[in-house]
Amino acid sequence: MVVLSITDIGINLPVLLAQTVNFIVLLTLLRIVAYKPILKMLDERKARIQEGLSAAERGKESAAEAEKESAAALEAARREGQTIVQNAQQAAQRLQEEGRVEAVRQQEAILERARAEIAQERDAAISELRREFAELTIAAAEKIIGQSLDRNAHQRLIEQALAESSFREN
Repeated sequence: MVVLSITDIGINLPVLLAQTVNFIVLLTLLRIVAYKPILKMLDERKARIQEGLSAAERGKESAAEAEKESAAALEAARREGQTIVQNAQQAAQRLQEEGRVEAVRQQEAILERARAEIAQERDAAISELRREFAELTIAAAEKIIGQSLDRNAHQRLIEQALAESSFREN
């Protein structure tokens, strides 16, 4: 059996021990100088990321709540707009009805004035006819009698004849 020694494999023990000590010293220095600050920096970064995620979640919740509030405000504005439109329509209908009533009232007033004017014109025409009838009667009586009677006497005779005749004012 052949026993090999460490030197036969090509390992130099003092160099190996020196490299092992150097590795341990380097590992300790790296742990003190680099590893702890890097871990601290990573922990801080993790905390900032976690804080950012929490802020994003709160922002998302705030946005959802703001969206609900804006939807509620929009609905309230829509209802208010519908109420305003409905009130305006009612006011327009009321004004239209008032205008219609006023037009009917004016039309009735015009008709009443027209009736009054017609009655006046009728009365004036009847009076004119009576006067003309009286003059024609006097003229006919003068021609028949051949002489002129007293005008007042003629008028009394005409009034009496008109009162007895069917030609009376209605």
